[in-house]
Amino acid sequence: MLNRVILIGRLSKEPDLRYTSAGGVAVCQMMIAVDHPFTGQGGERETDFAPIVTWRQLAKSTANYLRKGRLCAVEGRIQVQVIREQRKQEGLLGKSPVDGVSEK
Repeated sequence: MLNRVILIGRLSKEPDLRYTSAGGVAVCQMMIAVDHPFTGQGGERETDFAPIVTWRQLAKSTANYLRKGRLCAVEGRIQVQVIREQRKQEGLLGKSPVDGVSEK
């Protein structure tokens, strides 16, 4: 089986660089807006917003060089986590841990 994804879109917010409490590993979270190649029923384009996570040196580089609105390509995998709230509601959170980023 293969879990591989390539997304090309624009950053919808500034990259958020943080460091883990255990070990001080750099982690950068950002959101990429990916337009659909077709229009919806109303004639307007639809957009998906994908949360992206980079680690270590790649996290530092993305935080330093990418800005909101910049077109970029990310390559990685899709990771889905089940979220359980106190009110017994469940939801899914999809993240894309990234192996590579390139600015377009």
